[in-house]
Order: sequence, then C-alpha cells, then structure tokens
Amino acid sequence: MNREETYVCENAERLDTFLASQIEQTRSQIAQLIKQDAVYIDEKLVTRPGVKLKPGQKIRVAFPEAKQERAQKVNFDVEVLYEDDDVLVINKPSGVTVHPAPSVKEPTLVDWLKHKGIRLSTISGEERHGIVHRLDKGTSGAMVIAKNNKAHEFLSLQLQDKTMGRYYLAVVTPPLKDELTTVEKNIGRSSHNRLKMTVTEGGKYAKTMFKNLLLSEDEKSQLVACKLFTGRTHQIRVHLESLSRHIVGDHIYATSPKADKSERILLHAYLIYFTHPTSKETLHFVAKIDGDVLEYVEKKFNTENLNEIIDPGNITQCFTSDF
Repeated sequence: MNREETYVCENAERLDTFLASQIEQTRSQIAQLIKQDAVYIDEKLVTRPGVKLKPGQKIRVAFPEAKQERAQKVNFDVEVLYEDDDVLVINKPSGVTVHPAPSVKEPTLVDWLKHKGIRLSTISGEERHGIVHRLDKGTSGAMVIAKNNKAHEFLSLQLQDKTMGRYYLAVVTPPLKDELTTVEKNIGRSSHNRLKMTVTEGGKYAKTMFKNLLLSEDEKSQLVACKLFTGRTHQIRVHLESLSRHIVGDHIYATSPKADKSERILLHAYLIYFTHPTSKETLHFVAKIDGDVLEYVEKKFNTENLNEIIDPGNITQCFTSDF
C-alpha cells in the first residue's frame, strides 16, 4: 500500500507552496506528485500545482510506493548510546537522512530502525516511526527515538515546553565577535528558495545561543557550542546567516561554499537531556564527535586542551546563567 498523509491548510496560499513547506520538497517535486495523481483537496483529485487553497481545506497526498530495495540495502550502522523499553538514544552518522521522502532514494534512519527490528511508536505515521525530532542529513549526533506512542507523546511535550535540552558543536566562519551571542529571530521558509529557511517577521519564534570555545590557529574559523531553545528547521544555520556567519561545509547557507575544505557540514548534536517517560529521571547523553569534525578541528586548531573545553559539564555551564 502507498503511504498517505493528510495536511490542513491554515492560511490562503498556493497548493505547491503549502505542500513544499509541509513535506520539505521543492515546488517542482510537488508538481511531479500532482502529475502522478497523488494529491487531493477535500478528496478531489488535483491537476494543477497553482490551485489557491482556502483555510481549513484538507490536502491528502498518496505518496508513490517506496522502493523495497531501499530498505533492503541498509549499508550503514548506528551507534546506540542507550536503549530500554521506551526510548532509544543514538549517535546519528553524517550523510544519513532521518526519514523517507519522495526524493530520497538511499536508505534512511527509519529504514535502519526497521531493518534492526526495533519496536517503534507509530504516532507520526508510517514513514516517521519513532521520530520525535530530526537532524539534517549532514548533521551527526544525538537523537532520542520513541519506542511506543506513550513515550512519543511524553517526549514531544518536552520539546514544546523546553524541558528537553540539546547542545551542538559547530565550526563557524568567520568567528563570532562576542564570547556569548544570543539570537532571537523568527524563522520561516524563504520565498526565494524553497530549500532554505530565513529570518522573517512572519515566521515562528526561534532562539539560539552561541558560546565561543576555541579559535583556529589562522583565526579564520571558530569552534562554538550552540544551545537550542526552540527547534525550527535549519535554526542554527539560519541564525548564523543572520549574523553573516556560516558553518564550515554548509553548501546551502554559505556565501562561498567552494572556499570551505569540508565535504560535510561541521555540525554535531553533542549533548541531549530529557526526562524519561516512565522513570521520570533526567537522563543526559553525550554523542562523541565523529571523524570528519574531529579531523578538521585537529588540523586547524590547537587541540591541547580540547577535551577540557568540550567537557559536557563545561559546555552546559557556559549557558547556565541564562536559563
């Protein structure tokens, strides 16, 4: 059976624009779905991508059946940091997409989870089993995955009320001027490039803090810790762009990506903490920095005191006074 998803339009806008933002695809990809007779408005088949939606209308998308060979070719493994009957905490590798989408042909994290036979929640639909929050394809690091619907709802509430915390490490260029930088700017999808998000007054509230950790030896880049207070798409990258900065290896938000000597974005979800759904204990997990990020840092920075600088206690202490 094909996977189906239903979305409800809140504002009057074009169909392709609305769906592009909902399923994170380009408008041309949405047009292809419409050509395949896969999109319905209030159960009526749609033939044109430019149809104007009205508030309250329901849009159903019958995604073409995912190729079975994608799930069969899971050719990567994932480090498990913790597992019990309710949750799974992993260190996601860079280059792995979290969940399937119409444009994704390679195996995803959800495919790996299914391949391993891990029991997962179903609250987010067939293709997003267990996924409470996501990381971009190029971003590595800590993720918590729900193994049942009760755990999923409990963890999702923590995302909303900010009791789940996430700290990232990133290599930024050019360096930030202040030791501690706070950015509070609304984020929405760019009207010029549907693959990008941007700072806009009409967007959703977002807050990020950046702490300088270490300056590179050539003083052109900087290792920073990032604290997320909200969870918007591309939040760290967009807030850095608003400061005329970008993460090394970011080929979407960088002004001159060819100048970066990294094939992947140097962004790593380093720490995560949350309250366990059953025991109600606060759990903390550290995802060790993977090879690409560590290799770049060791090449460009004086790493004599690196272990002390990125000590989890030191990272969290950097932001304590601002909670």
